[in-house]
Amino acid sequence: MAYRNLVTGGAGFIGSHLCERLLEMGEEVICLDNFFTGRKDNIVGLLTHPKFDLVRHDVTLPILLEVDRIYNLACPASPVHYQFNPVKTIKTNVLGALNMLGLAKRVKARILQASTSEVYGDPQIHPQPEAYWGNVNPVGIRSCYDEGKRVAETLFFDYHRQNKVDIRVVRIFNTYGPRMLVNDGRVVSNFIVQALRGEPITIYGDGSQTRSFCYQSDLVDGLIRMMNCDDFTGPVNMGNPAEFTIKGLAEEVLRITKSKSALDFRPLPADDPTRRQPDISLARERLGWEPKVPLSEGLVKTIDYFTDLLGLRKSGIGFRV
Repeated sequence: MAYRNLVTGGAGFIGSHLCERLLEMGEEVICLDNFFTGRKDNIVGLLTHPKFDLVRHDVTLPILLEVDRIYNLACPASPVHYQFNPVKTIKTNVLGALNMLGLAKRVKARILQASTSEVYGDPQIHPQPEAYWGNVNPVGIRSCYDEGKRVAETLFFDYHRQNKVDIRVVRIFNTYGPRMLVNDGRVVSNFIVQALRGEPITIYGDGSQTRSFCYQSDLVDGLIRMMNCDDFTGPVNMGNPAEFTIKGLAEEVLRITKSKSALDFRPLPADDPTRRQPDISLARERLGWEPKVPLSEGLVKTIDYFTDLLGLRKSGIGFRV
């Protein structure tokens, strides 16, 4: 059975890859985006597809569409962008969730919330299982995103309990790949762009803090598996359980790009988590899902993308023969 899917934030980094995958599966897709961080370039190749529609709209405002499934991905995901207008960020998380849940209730659609590992804050349990309630600062500079996503999860489960809305909640850990923004402030894109340009690699703290890095195709596969699972609401972690230090990531980017950039250590920002690693036991058990793309392979593809984006192909930097 082919479904009619609504993907909010569908012109963004992850959303555009999800739209593509759904179309490849023969499904219909309505891409909804206000283009704050999403880009038309990400979905320009889909505009002529007979099963693709683009709607320019902000999820903080109600909308009525006839759909079977909703992937709610709309929200800036990098600190640079979600801290640019924190009030707008929390509105996107909370009002966006309310509007999409209201739509799902009216048209009886299944709805998936793209939550985040940030709901765990600076975790005191490692790795982080879904049962962990987190260690989040409710009044810090990251709170608009962290607490906004936590409230969205609350709304999803209250709509499920009170109104029988068919929900799915996925907690996404660091994801990377082509179509990340040059200026999005996330560590993978920052390091790659700086290395390709020969600029110093900016590391906050001493680089010993850890993250997990999941390639976009693995995450998209997980989101679709979760949506297709008939008896599991989540929340469920999705990310790569391999743990890497930030300094180690910088060194791997330098190795692949053959860049001579130096490492530039700066003070750690407020509320920056020191360790982040998902426990994906539940995803393995309930969805048969785990990441397949190793960091070294995913970085080559991402570096190749940024090499073209920055117009550096002729320099010989950023890709391996």
